[in-house]
Amino acid sequence: MAVEKPFIMVTGDEWMPFGKWEIMDNGERRLTGPLMELLDVLRRYMEFEYELFSPPDRGWGIMRGNGSWTGMIGHIQRKEAEIALGPFAMTPQRSSVCDFSIPLVHESFAILTPRPRLESDVSGFLKPFAAQVWLLILASLLSVGTAMACVVWAEGKIFRVITRNIVSKASTWVLLTLSQEGSEWLPKEDGGRLIVTTWLLASLVFMTSYSGILTAMLTLPRVVITIDSLPDLVSQSALPWHIQSGSALLPYLRDSEDETHQQAYRGRGADIQDCMWSLQDISDGKFAAFCSVLTIWKAMDLDYSTTGQCHLYGTREKVMSNAIMSLAFSKNSTYLAKANYLLRVLLESGLWNKWLKDELTNSSHCLRHPSLDGREGIQPLDMKAFTGPLYFLLGGAMFGMVVFLCEYVSQYILKPSQTTA
Repeated sequence: MAVEKPFIMVTGDEWMPFGKWEIMDNGERRLTGPLMELLDVLRRYMEFEYELFSPPDRGWGIMRGNGSWTGMIGHIQRKEAEIALGPFAMTPQRSSVCDFSIPLVHESFAILTPRPRLESDVSGFLKPFAAQVWLLILASLLSVGTAMACVVWAEGKIFRVITRNIVSKASTWVLLTLSQEGSEWLPKEDGGRLIVTTWLLASLVFMTSYSGILTAMLTLPRVVITIDSLPDLVSQSALPWHIQSGSALLPYLRDSEDETHQQAYRGRGADIQDCMWSLQDISDGKFAAFCSVLTIWKAMDLDYSTTGQCHLYGTREKVMSNAIMSLAFSKNSTYLAKANYLLRVLLESGLWNKWLKDELTNSSHCLRHPSLDGREGIQPLDMKAFTGPLYFLLGGAMFGMVVFLCEYVSQYILKPSQTTA
Protein backbone atom coordinates (compact mmCIF):
# COMPACT_ATOMS: atom_id res chain seq x y z
CA MET A 1 0.00 0.00 0.00
CA ALA A 2 1.49 3.32 -1.14
CA VAL A 3 2.17 5.90 1.50
CA GLU A 4 0.41 9.16 0.77
CA LYS A 5 2.87 12.00 0.29
CA PRO A 6 2.46 15.14 2.38
CA PHE A 7 1.02 18.16 0.59
CA ILE A 8 2.43 21.64 1.25
CA MET A 9 1.87 25.16 -0.03
CA VAL A 10 4.76 26.95 -1.76
CA THR A 11 4.75 30.63 -2.62
CA GLY A 12 6.88 32.14 -5.35
CA ASP A 13 6.88 34.67 -8.14
CA GLU A 14 8.80 35.77 -11.19
CA TRP A 15 12.29 37.12 -10.64
CA MET A 16 14.54 36.59 -13.59
CA PRO A 17 16.94 34.87 -13.90
CA PHE A 18 15.74 32.76 -10.96
CA GLY A 19 12.22 32.18 -12.24
CA LYS A 20 9.85 33.22 -15.01
CA TRP A 21 6.14 32.67 -15.60
CA GLU A 22 5.41 30.91 -18.90
CA ILE A 23 2.19 29.81 -20.54
CA MET A 24 2.28 26.11 -21.46
CA ASP A 25 0.68 24.57 -24.57
CA ASN A 26 -2.35 23.53 -22.50
CA GLY A 27 -2.85 27.12 -21.31
CA GLU A 28 -1.48 26.42 -17.84
CA ARG A 29 0.63 29.16 -16.24
CA ARG A 30 3.83 27.71 -14.89
CA LEU A 31 6.93 29.10 -13.19
CA THR A 32 10.15 27.98 -14.91
CA GLY A 33 13.85 28.52 -14.32
CA PRO A 34 16.54 27.57 -11.79
CA LEU A 35 14.22 27.87 -8.78
CA MET A 36 11.76 25.37 -10.26
CA GLU A 37 14.61 22.99 -11.06
CA LEU A 38 15.62 23.28 -7.41
CA LEU A 39 12.06 22.81 -6.15
CA ASP A 40 11.66 19.73 -8.32
CA VAL A 41 14.77 18.20 -6.71
CA LEU A 42 13.36 18.92 -3.24
CA ARG A 43 10.00 17.40 -4.19
CA ARG A 44 11.49 14.17 -5.54
CA TYR A 45 13.97 13.50 -2.73
CA MET A 46 11.86 14.80 0.15
CA GLU A 47 8.75 13.09 -1.25
CA PHE A 48 6.09 15.76 -1.01
CA GLU A 49 3.56 17.31 -3.34
CA TYR A 50 2.92 21.02 -3.47
CA GLU A 51 0.77 23.80 -4.83
CA LEU A 52 2.52 26.94 -6.02
CA PHE A 53 0.86 30.34 -5.69
CA SER A 54 1.93 33.98 -5.95
CA PRO A 55 1.30 36.69 -3.35
CA PRO A 56 -1.44 39.12 -4.39
CA ASP A 57 0.89 42.11 -4.08
CA ARG A 58 3.66 40.21 -5.95
CA GLY A 59 6.20 41.42 -3.39
CA TRP A 60 8.99 39.64 -1.58
CA GLY A 61 8.12 41.10 1.78
CA ILE A 62 8.59 44.23 3.87
CA MET A 63 7.41 44.81 7.41
CA ARG A 64 4.43 47.09 8.03
CA GLY A 65 4.16 49.44 10.98
CA ASN A 66 1.99 46.99 12.92
CA GLY A 67 4.56 44.17 12.65
CA SER A 68 2.81 42.22 9.87
CA TRP A 69 4.55 41.47 6.60
CA THR A 70 3.67 41.86 2.93
CA GLY A 71 4.47 39.55 0.04
CA MET A 72 5.82 36.03 0.31
CA ILE A 73 7.28 36.64 3.76
CA GLY A 74 3.77 37.57 4.88
CA HIS A 75 2.47 34.16 3.74
CA ILE A 76 5.23 32.46 5.72
CA GLN A 77 4.45 34.56 8.81
CA ARG A 78 0.73 33.70 8.63
CA LYS A 79 1.50 29.97 8.08
CA GLU A 80 -0.18 30.11 4.67
CA ALA A 81 2.92 28.61 3.01
CA GLU A 82 5.61 26.19 4.12
CA ILE A 83 8.28 27.35 1.65
CA ALA A 84 8.83 30.69 -0.08
CA LEU A 85 11.10 30.49 -3.10
CA GLY A 86 12.24 34.11 -3.30
CA PRO A 87 15.21 34.00 -3.07
CA PHE A 88 15.35 36.47 -0.22
CA ALA A 89 18.05 38.74 1.17
CA MET A 90 18.64 37.53 4.70
CA THR A 91 17.91 40.33 7.18
CA PRO A 92 17.41 40.28 10.97
CA GLN A 93 13.83 41.50 10.55
CA ARG A 94 12.93 38.69 8.15
CA SER A 95 14.71 36.14 10.32
CA SER A 96 12.30 36.95 13.14
CA VAL A 97 9.33 35.53 11.20
CA CYS A 98 10.93 32.76 9.08
CA ASP A 99 13.88 30.40 8.91
CA PHE A 100 16.32 30.72 6.03
CA SER A 101 18.05 27.95 4.14
CA ILE A 102 21.78 27.92 3.51
CA PRO A 103 22.83 30.71 1.10
CA LEU A 104 22.12 30.07 -2.58
CA VAL A 105 23.96 33.07 -3.94
CA HIS A 106 25.59 36.29 -2.80
CA GLU A 107 23.84 39.04 -4.71
CA SER A 108 24.46 42.77 -5.11
CA PHE A 109 22.21 45.60 -6.23
CA ALA A 110 23.13 48.24 -8.79
CA ILE A 111 21.39 50.84 -10.96
CA LEU A 112 20.04 49.93 -14.39
CA THR A 113 20.16 52.90 -16.78
CA PRO A 114 19.89 53.58 -20.50
CA ARG A 115 23.15 52.67 -22.18
CA PRO A 116 25.42 55.69 -22.75
CA ARG A 117 26.17 56.35 -26.41
CA LEU A 118 29.06 57.97 -28.22
CA GLU A 119 27.99 61.53 -29.00
CA SER A 120 29.75 64.22 -30.99
CA ASP A 121 31.20 67.00 -28.88
CA VAL A 122 31.44 70.55 -30.21
CA SER A 123 34.20 71.33 -27.71
CA GLY A 124 36.03 68.06 -28.37
CA PHE A 125 39.08 69.80 -29.83
CA LEU A 126 39.64 71.41 -26.40
CA LYS A 127 39.41 68.13 -24.46
CA PRO A 128 43.06 66.97 -24.83
CA PHE A 129 43.98 69.46 -22.10
CA ALA A 130 42.11 70.24 -18.91
CA ALA A 131 40.94 73.79 -18.27
CA GLN A 132 43.83 74.41 -15.85
CA VAL A 133 46.36 73.44 -18.54
CA TRP A 134 44.77 75.80 -21.07
CA LEU A 135 44.93 78.59 -18.50
CA LEU A 136 48.60 77.86 -17.85
CA ILE A 137 49.34 77.93 -21.60
CA LEU A 138 47.56 81.30 -21.88
CA ALA A 139 49.54 82.59 -18.92
CA SER A 140 52.73 81.33 -20.57
CA LEU A 141 51.87 83.17 -23.79
CA LEU A 142 51.34 86.44 -21.96
CA SER A 143 54.39 86.11 -19.71
CA VAL A 144 56.78 85.00 -22.47
CA GLY A 145 55.52 87.70 -24.85
CA THR A 146 55.91 90.35 -22.16
CA ALA A 147 59.36 89.10 -21.18
CA MET A 148 60.47 89.04 -24.82
CA ALA A 149 59.30 92.61 -25.42
CA CYS A 150 61.01 93.86 -22.25
CA VAL A 151 64.31 92.07 -22.93
CA VAL A 152 64.46 93.25 -26.57
CA TRP A 153 63.68 96.82 -25.49
CA ALA A 154 66.37 96.70 -22.77
CA GLU A 155 68.97 95.19 -25.10
CA GLY A 156 68.17 97.88 -27.65
CA LYS A 157 68.99 100.52 -25.06
CA ILE A 158 72.23 98.78 -24.05
CA PHE A 159 73.55 97.86 -27.52
CA ARG A 160 71.90 100.77 -29.35
CA VAL A 161 69.90 98.45 -31.59
CA ILE A 162 66.67 99.93 -32.89
CA THR A 163 63.70 97.53 -33.11
CA ARG A 164 60.41 99.05 -34.20
CA ASN A 165 57.01 97.73 -33.06
CA ILE A 166 58.55 95.56 -30.35
CA VAL A 167 55.26 94.54 -28.73
CA SER A 168 53.65 93.59 -32.05
CA LYS A 169 56.66 91.55 -33.17
CA ALA A 170 57.07 89.79 -29.81
CA SER A 171 53.36 88.89 -29.64
CA THR A 172 53.29 87.59 -33.22
CA TRP A 173 56.46 85.58 -32.66
CA VAL A 174 55.07 83.92 -29.50
CA LEU A 175 51.87 82.87 -31.29
CA LEU A 176 53.66 81.62 -34.42
CA THR A 177 56.09 79.57 -32.35
CA LEU A 178 53.28 77.97 -30.32
CA SER A 179 51.50 76.94 -33.53
CA GLN A 180 54.76 75.50 -34.93
CA GLU A 181 55.08 78.22 -37.60
CA GLY A 182 58.24 79.97 -38.60
CA SER A 183 58.90 83.68 -37.96
CA GLU A 184 60.96 86.11 -40.04
CA TRP A 185 61.82 88.20 -36.98
CA LEU A 186 64.14 87.08 -34.19
CA PRO A 187 65.94 89.01 -31.46
CA LYS A 188 69.46 90.08 -32.40
CA GLU A 189 71.09 89.69 -28.97
CA ASP A 190 71.74 86.71 -26.69
CA GLY A 191 69.18 87.53 -23.99
CA GLY A 192 66.26 87.51 -26.40
CA ARG A 193 67.56 84.43 -28.19
CA LEU A 194 67.71 82.53 -24.88
CA ILE A 195 64.00 83.23 -24.43
CA VAL A 196 63.47 82.04 -28.02
CA THR A 197 65.19 78.72 -27.27
CA THR A 198 63.21 78.18 -24.06
CA TRP A 199 59.85 78.95 -25.67
CA LEU A 200 60.63 76.77 -28.70
CA LEU A 201 61.19 73.74 -26.44
CA ALA A 202 58.08 74.48 -24.37
CA SER A 203 55.94 74.96 -27.51
CA LEU A 204 57.25 71.68 -28.92
CA VAL A 205 56.13 69.83 -25.78
CA PHE A 206 52.73 71.59 -25.73
CA MET A 207 51.81 70.99 -29.36
CA THR A 208 53.24 67.47 -29.62
CA SER A 209 51.24 66.44 -26.55
CA TYR A 210 48.09 68.14 -27.87
CA SER A 211 48.26 66.55 -31.32
CA GLY A 212 49.05 63.11 -29.89
CA ILE A 213 46.21 63.16 -27.36
CA LEU A 214 43.75 64.56 -29.91
CA THR A 215 44.69 61.82 -32.41
CA ALA A 216 44.17 59.14 -29.75
CA MET A 217 40.80 60.62 -28.75
CA LEU A 218 39.60 60.66 -32.37
CA THR A 219 40.91 57.16 -33.09
CA LEU A 220 39.64 55.55 -29.88
CA PRO A 221 36.80 57.73 -28.59
CA ARG A 222 35.44 56.99 -25.12
CA VAL A 223 31.82 57.20 -24.10
CA VAL A 224 31.20 59.53 -21.17
CA ILE A 225 29.24 57.70 -18.46
CA THR A 226 27.37 60.31 -16.45
CA ILE A 227 25.74 57.87 -13.99
CA ASP A 228 28.00 55.12 -12.67
CA SER A 229 27.29 55.29 -8.94
CA LEU A 230 24.60 56.24 -6.45
CA PRO A 231 26.09 59.74 -5.84
CA ASP A 232 26.03 60.33 -9.60
CA LEU A 233 22.34 59.41 -9.69
CA VAL A 234 21.13 61.56 -6.81
CA SER A 235 23.19 64.59 -7.91
CA GLN A 236 21.37 64.88 -11.25
CA SER A 237 17.77 65.70 -12.05
CA ALA A 238 17.40 64.67 -15.69
CA LEU A 239 16.75 60.96 -15.05
CA PRO A 240 14.25 59.88 -12.33
CA TRP A 241 14.66 56.53 -10.57
CA HIS A 242 12.45 53.79 -9.13
CA ILE A 243 12.87 50.81 -6.79
CA GLN A 244 11.10 47.46 -6.99
CA SER A 245 8.25 47.17 -4.49
CA GLY A 246 8.78 44.70 -1.64
CA SER A 247 12.54 44.68 -2.15
CA ALA A 248 14.95 44.50 0.80
CA LEU A 249 16.60 47.55 -0.76
CA LEU A 250 13.75 49.78 0.42
CA PRO A 251 14.30 49.33 4.19
CA TYR A 252 18.06 49.23 3.58
CA LEU A 253 18.01 52.74 2.07
CA ARG A 254 15.31 54.01 4.42
CA ASP A 255 17.11 52.99 7.62
CA SER A 256 20.62 53.91 6.43
CA GLU A 257 22.40 56.80 8.13
CA ASP A 258 24.24 57.64 4.92
CA GLU A 259 22.92 60.88 3.44
CA THR A 260 23.29 59.61 -0.13
CA HIS A 261 21.13 56.58 0.69
CA GLN A 262 18.55 58.87 2.27
CA GLN A 263 18.47 61.06 -0.84
CA ALA A 264 18.00 57.98 -3.02
CA TYR A 265 15.08 56.81 -0.86
CA ARG A 266 13.35 60.19 -0.60
CA GLY A 267 13.90 61.13 -4.23
CA ARG A 268 12.64 57.89 -5.79
CA GLY A 269 9.51 57.73 -7.91
CA ALA A 270 6.63 55.31 -7.43
CA ASP A 271 7.81 51.76 -6.76
CA ILE A 272 7.78 49.49 -9.80
CA GLN A 273 6.54 45.91 -9.81
CA ASP A 274 9.53 44.35 -11.56
CA CYS A 275 12.67 45.60 -13.27
CA MET A 276 12.13 43.21 -16.18
CA TRP A 277 8.68 44.65 -16.86
CA SER A 278 10.20 48.13 -17.22
CA LEU A 279 13.05 47.36 -19.61
CA GLN A 280 11.56 49.27 -22.54
CA ASP A 281 11.00 52.40 -20.46
CA ILE A 282 14.52 52.16 -19.04
CA SER A 283 16.16 51.70 -22.45
CA ASP A 284 14.09 54.63 -23.79
CA GLY A 285 15.58 56.85 -21.11
CA LYS A 286 12.38 57.45 -19.13
CA PHE A 287 13.89 56.41 -15.79
CA ALA A 288 16.53 54.28 -14.04
CA ALA A 289 15.80 51.38 -11.72
CA PHE A 290 17.50 49.70 -8.76
CA CYS A 291 17.89 46.02 -9.65
CA SER A 292 19.93 43.03 -8.58
CA VAL A 293 23.09 42.43 -10.59
CA LEU A 294 21.85 39.06 -11.86
CA THR A 295 18.62 40.71 -13.00
CA ILE A 296 20.67 43.35 -14.85
CA TRP A 297 22.65 40.58 -16.54
CA LYS A 298 19.43 38.80 -17.49
CA ALA A 299 18.01 42.05 -18.87
CA MET A 300 21.11 42.46 -21.01
CA ASP A 301 20.86 38.83 -22.11
CA LEU A 302 17.25 39.31 -23.27
CA ASP A 303 18.04 42.64 -24.90
CA TYR A 304 20.94 41.29 -26.94
CA SER A 305 19.16 38.03 -27.75
CA THR A 306 16.14 39.86 -29.21
CA THR A 307 17.74 42.92 -30.84
CA GLY A 308 21.38 42.02 -31.40
CA GLN A 309 22.30 45.31 -29.69
CA CYS A 310 22.88 46.62 -26.18
CA HIS A 311 20.49 49.29 -24.88
CA LEU A 312 21.05 48.93 -21.12
CA TYR A 313 23.86 49.70 -18.69
CA GLY A 314 24.45 48.61 -15.10
CA THR A 315 26.48 50.89 -12.87
CA ARG A 316 29.84 49.54 -11.77
CA GLU A 317 29.47 50.85 -8.24
CA LYS A 318 26.98 48.80 -6.25
CA VAL A 319 24.22 50.25 -4.09
CA MET A 320 24.19 47.22 -1.78
CA SER A 321 26.83 44.49 -1.97
CA ASN A 322 26.96 40.82 -1.06
CA ALA A 323 23.42 40.30 0.14
CA ILE A 324 22.99 36.65 1.18
CA MET A 325 20.09 35.16 -0.79
CA SER A 326 18.23 32.07 0.47
CA LEU A 327 14.94 30.23 0.46
CA ALA A 328 12.52 30.98 3.32
CA PHE A 329 10.79 28.32 5.44
CA SER A 330 8.16 28.65 8.09
CA LYS A 331 9.48 28.84 11.63
CA ASN A 332 10.73 25.48 12.98
CA SER A 333 9.91 23.78 9.68
CA THR A 334 10.52 20.03 9.59
CA TYR A 335 11.59 20.38 5.94
CA LEU A 336 14.49 22.75 6.52
CA ALA A 337 17.22 20.30 7.60
CA LYS A 338 16.85 17.92 4.65
CA ALA A 339 16.37 20.82 2.25
CA ASN A 340 19.69 22.30 3.41
CA TYR A 341 21.40 18.97 2.77
CA LEU A 342 20.03 18.79 -0.78
CA LEU A 343 20.87 22.44 -1.44
CA ARG A 344 24.43 21.84 -0.31
CA VAL A 345 24.71 18.92 -2.73
CA LEU A 346 23.39 21.07 -5.60
CA LEU A 347 25.84 23.86 -4.79
CA GLU A 348 28.88 21.62 -4.38
CA SER A 349 28.12 19.69 -7.57
CA GLY A 350 27.83 22.94 -9.56
CA LEU A 351 24.28 22.22 -10.73
CA TRP A 352 22.82 25.39 -9.23
CA ASN A 353 25.49 27.56 -10.85
CA LYS A 354 24.96 25.76 -14.17
CA TRP A 355 21.23 26.47 -14.08
CA LEU A 356 21.92 30.14 -13.47
CA LYS A 357 24.61 30.31 -16.14
CA ASP A 358 22.24 28.82 -18.71
CA GLU A 359 19.95 31.81 -18.18
CA LEU A 360 22.71 34.35 -18.95
CA THR A 361 24.29 33.07 -22.15
CA ASN A 362 24.37 36.40 -24.04
CA SER A 363 24.86 38.87 -21.20
CA SER A 364 28.64 39.13 -21.72
CA HIS A 365 28.16 41.07 -24.97
CA CYS A 366 26.63 43.98 -23.05
CA LEU A 367 28.93 43.86 -20.02
CA ARG A 368 31.70 45.54 -22.01
CA HIS A 369 32.41 49.24 -21.65
CA PRO A 370 30.02 51.25 -23.86
CA SER A 371 33.03 52.70 -25.72
CA LEU A 372 33.49 49.27 -27.33
CA ASP A 373 29.96 49.10 -28.75
CA GLY A 374 29.80 48.88 -32.53
CA ARG A 375 33.44 49.75 -33.06
CA GLU A 376 34.49 49.27 -36.69
CA GLY A 377 37.87 50.93 -36.93
CA ILE A 378 38.36 54.66 -37.36
CA GLN A 379 35.08 56.54 -37.69
CA PRO A 380 34.74 59.69 -39.83
CA LEU A 381 34.03 62.95 -38.05
CA ASP A 382 30.50 64.24 -38.45
CA MET A 383 29.57 67.87 -38.87
CA LYS A 384 28.69 68.37 -35.21
CA ALA A 385 32.14 67.22 -34.08
CA PHE A 386 33.77 69.64 -36.54
CA THR A 387 31.67 72.68 -35.67
CA GLY A 388 33.95 73.51 -32.73
CA PRO A 389 37.01 74.30 -34.90
CA LEU A 390 34.71 76.05 -37.41
CA TYR A 391 33.28 78.27 -34.67
CA PHE A 392 36.82 79.00 -33.52
CA LEU A 393 37.81 79.95 -37.08
CA LEU A 394 34.72 82.13 -37.46
CA GLY A 395 35.41 83.82 -34.13
CA GLY A 396 38.99 84.54 -35.17
CA ALA A 397 37.84 85.99 -38.49
CA MET A 398 35.29 88.24 -36.78
CA PHE A 399 37.88 89.39 -34.25
CA GLY A 400 40.28 90.19 -37.11
CA MET A 401 37.53 92.19 -38.83
CA VAL A 402 36.90 94.16 -35.64
CA VAL A 403 40.62 94.95 -35.33
CA PHE A 404 40.68 96.03 -38.98
CA LEU A 405 37.70 98.35 -38.50
CA CYS A 406 39.32 99.85 -35.42
CA GLU A 407 42.50 100.50 -37.38
CA TYR A 408 40.52 102.03 -40.25
CA VAL A 409 38.57 104.32 -37.94
CA SER A 410 41.72 105.33 -36.11
CA GLN A 411 43.70 106.00 -39.28
CA TYR A 412 41.22 107.58 -41.69
CA ILE A 413 38.40 109.05 -39.60
CA LEU A 414 39.85 110.20 -36.30
CA LYS A 415 43.04 111.56 -37.93
CA PRO A 416 41.99 112.77 -41.43
CA SER A 417 44.30 115.79 -41.47
CA GLN A 418 47.41 113.70 -40.77
CA THR A 419 46.42 111.23 -43.45
CA THR A 420 45.94 113.85 -46.20
CA ALA A 421 49.13 115.67 -45.19
